[in-house]
Amino acid sequence: MKKVSATVISVILVSVIGLNLVYYVQQPRMLFFPTRDMQKTPKDWGLAYEDVYLDSSNGNRIHGWFMPNSKSNRAILFFHGNGGNISHRGDSLVIFSRLGLNVLIVDYQGYGNSEGRPGEQEFNDDAHAAFRELTEKRGFIKENIVVFGRSLGGAVASRLAAETQPGTVILESTFSSISDMAARFFPLMSKFVVQRYHFNTIEQVRKINSPVLVLHSRSDEIIPFASGEQVYLAANKPKLFVEMTGDHNNGFLNTQPGYEQVLAKFLEISKQNP
Repeated sequence: MKKVSATVISVILVSVIGLNLVYYVQQPRMLFFPTRDMQKTPKDWGLAYEDVYLDSSNGNRIHGWFMPNSKSNRAILFFHGNGGNISHRGDSLVIFSRLGLNVLIVDYQGYGNSEGRPGEQEFNDDAHAAFRELTEKRGFIKENIVVFGRSLGGAVASRLAAETQPGTVILESTFSSISDMAARFFPLMSKFVVQRYHFNTIEQVRKINSPVLVLHSRSDEIIPFASGEQVYLAANKPKLFVEMTGDHNNGFLNTQPGYEQVLAKFLEISKQNP
């Protein structure tokens, strides 16, 4: 009987270890969906721009676009979600331009024209490289920088903001943490496997002292509305929560023109609360 029990335990242990090994290898493919093909440039959306190439701290060079506005001393640093690349973010870039901001958007390592492979630390390195581009090269003071993250980009933005304390933080359609998302999509398996990535938005947002705007839609089919509420509750004051309409990828468009009006109002308020 003891021999049978030992055999069963051994089989279970081997199975759990095997599952973890397979899951560890597969996690990047389950989380990151980069594309290399650049479909458009800001010129196609009527925006003047510069190509920028930044050196991430691990030696890889990342690519982005800077869209200047000589009439403004504020800049928005935008971090997109886990799929595609910056050439798919034209709608947002046009909105930011209409808001009268200088705009910097970058592709993470492994996305678009950026070297390397995606990863949590890599994304953080890329975020800091972009922040340095604005502060050290282009002369923006951090109080005049808006750090904006959408979906997975919200986790990237929140960590950067926690470590740099910019003037304003906007988190749209983002999740509370990878562990929460794993429990949502893989409720049973998530109890037995080790998460390779954390992307813990809640942990980071608690460290942010800047004004925080959180936007989320109840119709978001990928990241639950409750995740947005959790992120908002974890944020320090001053903060604002705005409910959007529409699905995960198009909520900001579906909520227009109110969406753009909310951004404009919050940017004005946050300018008065450095």
